[in-house]
Amino acid sequence: MDRRSFLTKAAVGGTIGGAAATLAAPAIAQANPKINWRLTSSFPKSLDTIYGAGETMARMVKEATDGQFQIQVFAAGEIVGGLQAADATANGTVECCHSVCYYYWGKDPTWALASAVPFSLNARGMNAWHYHGGGIAMFNEFLAKQNLYGLPGGNSGTQMGGWFRKEINTLDDMRGLKMRVGGFAGKIMERLGVVPQQIPAGDIYAALEKGTIDGVEWVGPYDDEKLGFQKVAPYYYYPGWWEGGPTVHFLFNQDAWNGLPPLYQNILRIACQATDQDMLANYDYKNARALKSVMANGAQLRPFSSEIMSASFDAADATYAEIEATNPEFKKVWGSIKDFRSDWYLWSQVAEYNYDTFMMIQQRQGRL
Repeated sequence: MDRRSFLTKAAVGGTIGGAAATLAAPAIAQANPKINWRLTSSFPKSLDTIYGAGETMARMVKEATDGQFQIQVFAAGEIVGGLQAADATANGTVECCHSVCYYYWGKDPTWALASAVPFSLNARGMNAWHYHGGGIAMFNEFLAKQNLYGLPGGNSGTQMGGWFRKEINTLDDMRGLKMRVGGFAGKIMERLGVVPQQIPAGDIYAALEKGTIDGVEWVGPYDDEKLGFQKVAPYYYYPGWWEGGPTVHFLFNQDAWNGLPPLYQNILRIACQATDQDMLANYDYKNARALKSVMANGAQLRPFSSEIMSASFDAADATYAEIEATNPEFKKVWGSIKDFRSDWYLWSQVAEYNYDTFMMIQQRQGRL
């Protein structure tokens, strides 16, 4: 029996039923107030998988509250630009946003740690750290100082290394390379001689076509194919070592979050975690097919050489050591991730790695 049916029958069920209904209605109204929020996304509607995660979360919340709590989702640029999403949430322009926290690393590199930094954890490792390693609580200690509360809200899995107009075989090929690369990764790449470029999504293709930039990293086959990079930069490199498991976050204005009834807070936690898992599954399903499509249309897959990977790892470690020496919050969060990272890759190389390796061999032999 649903709630409305119960209350209706109670109202006509005699004196006792009438009294129960009179008491129940105000209690329910108080516990489930009508609330309307706005969410600004850092992503355009054309990127349906990552932008769509905001709509998925909002739909879950609406359905779970019988329409009492509604969140209207706005694409990047409709209220504020994609890179202003966290600021708009912190200052109360909107109640929440869906964004990647490494966008704001310039304020403090600690922002990037809960999302993705070079040679951190993969998607499953990030989720393990967030949900069971204290990562959510630790990051929220940092976010509280920004007037924000955050919950993981999506992951793309390990991203691709990007599209390049020429082959990148050695460290010499990296020097002087003008590359559109976002966030904290650019700081590491500068040590390799790369010249990082910050270019909005809508301008990337033209810059690549004209030779204003030599390469671009974006996400992976499904999103990349929509932007047509393979037409002007056919060399498609992997892996994106700077985004092994990039967590996207739902960020909430601290006062707005604190003002919610506990029931609504719990519903948001559940909806955000469900969205977190759903986005990763969505990307895993779509990237598998999109990879075949971009290759059929001119993409040439290339792995980064061991020379480049090793030098990048060393550059990242040197950068972290420098930041840890002057930033105690960064040191605390990164120390927690590093401690778990060692155990994670110990466990991952046992059952999971060997099973996957065997199955990959079967795929290459045409047996799947």
